[in-house]
Amino acid sequence: MSTYNGKCHCGNVEWSAKLEKDQQGHILCHCDTCKYLSGGTSTLNQIIPKSALSITKGGNNLGKYTYYGESGKAVNCYYCPNCTCHVYHHQMVMGDDTIILRTGLLAEGINGTLKPAAEIFGKARLPWQKEVAQTFETLPPS
Repeated sequence: MSTYNGKCHCGNVEWSAKLEKDQQGHILCHCDTCKYLSGGTSTLNQIIPKSALSITKGGNNLGKYTYYGESGKAVNCYYCPNCTCHVYHHQMVMGDDTIILRTGLLAEGINGTLKPAAEIFGKARLPWQKEVAQTFETLPPS
């Protein structure tokens, strides 16, 4: 297990995340919601226990946006209210103790140390994007 540090663009929110060896890579999500929320072609994420994330600065001031995923259950997005960088998402369908960390905002995500480990919602990947990791049409089988 290794500890990774992240921060939002303006620096008002900072955090650390403990990632197991098999979590030390990005899961690229190509779903349309991630495209809308990020303004990009995908997001960089990892599924971790909620207890592995520690908000070290600005945690009491996180904004929250809720939408409903394909399951029909809520997805709560937590972000810096100043610069709007998303720190993590809590998909209620995954249970109370599991979150989706935005790994692209970790120092190792910014500098390229973390590499792609998988791609999800490959069916929505833009046709000009190349596959960079094992791709699942939607989610991996349980």
